[in-house]
Amino acid sequence: MYSHESRIRVRYGETDAMGVVYYGIYPLYYETGRTEMMRHLGFTYRKMEDMGIIMPVISMNCRYRKPARYDDLLTIKTIVKEMPETKILFDYEIYNEQNELLNEGRTTLVFMDREKGRPVRIPEFLRQVLESCFKDNY
Repeated sequence: MYSHESRIRVRYGETDAMGVVYYGIYPLYYETGRTEMMRHLGFTYRKMEDMGIIMPVISMNCRYRKPARYDDLLTIKTIVKEMPETKILFDYEIYNEQNELLNEGRTTLVFMDREKGRPVRIPEFLRQVLESCFKDNY
């Protein structure tokens, strides 16, 4: 298992008329969490795309527990619980400054060859990085 935390402040444009984060914004928070996790591990989506690999989201689940509000500082905890093969599952927990769990989610992404449009195995460099992280956490 590997986890990473990133922070984001709720912007006014992300809220509805009640000052609550609009439900459709949470997938963007998930994307921020996984993008920053990958960057922290030393690679980016751009690096994978330059290698001809894309990672489309093929499923997403979201559970709303409590509302996030304008100007809240949120912590996005992004977790990879198992070594990926052709798919990678990201779990998310979003907390406010009082450490209250506001939202939980999961996305499944697939590694795909951009030109062929076919699933491929996890890139070797990513597999090595994640294996190292998993070993460090045991």
